[in-house]
Amino acid sequence: MIDSTLHHRPWEDALAILIGVSLTSLGIQFYSDAQILIGSTAGLALLVSYITGWGFGPIFFVVNIPFYWLAFRRMGLAFTFKTFMAIGLLSLFSMWMPGWIGLSHIHPLYAALVGGCLIGLGILALFRHRGSLGGINILALYLQDRHIARAGHIQLVIDISLMVAALFVLPLDKVAYSVVGAVVLNAIVLINHRPERYRGES
Repeated sequence: MIDSTLHHRPWEDALAILIGVSLTSLGIQFYSDAQILIGSTAGLALLVSYITGWGFGPIFFVVNIPFYWLAFRRMGLAFTFKTFMAIGLLSLFSMWMPGWIGLSHIHPLYAALVGGCLIGLGILALFRHRGSLGGINILALYLQDRHIARAGHIQLVIDISLMVAALFVLPLDKVAYSVVGAVVLNAIVLINHRPERYRGES
């Protein structure tokens, strides 16, 4: 039986979602300005935005729609609701971000390292409060909960596959920087998202 004192309160979940989305949206803005790639469904949305010129936010929201059913069936209503809120906020924040911050220059390596850290910490905040940014995050958490594989391992494999696809769209050096960012991001999740160490529940 889980000690009730370990459960997150609703306001704690809401604050974690806001903080996680804020960190992630800033990291994605770094990636977008540097024209490099993140992994998971966010990476797919960025890649489509680079090819089409469409905004990241709407693409990201649409790409995640097919995963809500898996989230609901496998992870429950609360997880699905928090994930939907996180995805919706990230889509909005990404559309508003250019009006909040403007960078005349950002080195791709800095964007990869610091952006990767920001996104990794944002995802970690959501994971700790039983939420996600949809897509591959949902699949990774589901498989980890079933003790099939660690979430960080799953995401890393999928991210590598996405980087290979990016070779057909981005210059080689941008893909290399993207790989650095993916390693940093997934290392943060892999090292810190350990259910046996963190017992907080939502």
